[in-house]
Amino acid sequence: MRTTSTEGGLTFPIFVRKMGNPRNPLNPVQYKMKHEDITHKIIGCAYQVYNHLGFGFLESIYKKAMIIELSKINFKTEAEKLLKVYYDKQIVGEFYVDLFTENEIVVELKSVQNLAKEHEVQLVNYLNGLKKEIGLLINFSPTGVEVKRKYRTDDADK
Repeated sequence: MRTTSTEGGLTFPIFVRKMGNPRNPLNPVQYKMKHEDITHKIIGCAYQVYNHLGFGFLESIYKKAMIIELSKINFKTEAEKLLKVYYDKQIVGEFYVDLFTENEIVVELKSVQNLAKEHEVQLVNYLNGLKKEIGLLINFSPTGVEVKRKYRTDDADK
C-alpha cells in the first residue's frame, strides 16, 4: 500500500508492508521493500550494538560501534559523508550524514529519550540532498532500538 506524508513542506511516499492474510495462511500476500535485505542487516547490526552497549552513550560511540558491526558483514560504509546544500545553483552550506551504507542507504543515528519529528525531517533532507531513496533513522533509546524508515522517490526531483 502506498500513501504520502508531508513533512517540513515536502511530500514523500510512505510504503506500508503488508505481510499477508492471517486468516488464510495458504494465500499470503507480501510486498518486498526496495533494499529490504540491506536495511534488515543494518537494523540487525544496530541491535547487536545495543545488546552490547545498552543506552547512555554519545551518538559518536554508537556510530563507531555500528561501523565495526557493518564491517563484520562486509558492508561498505562511509562515516560523516559530506552533503553540500545548494540554493540557486550556489553552495550555501554543508553538513555530514552519519553513515552511508552500500552506496544506497542513508543512516542517521540518535541516542535520545524519544525521537522527534525534527529527526525525521532531518533524514528526509539528507535523502533529498543526496538524491537517495531509502534512509534509516536509528535511535539507541532507554527502552531499546527504535527504527524509522523513510523513502524518497525520483518524483521529488521534478
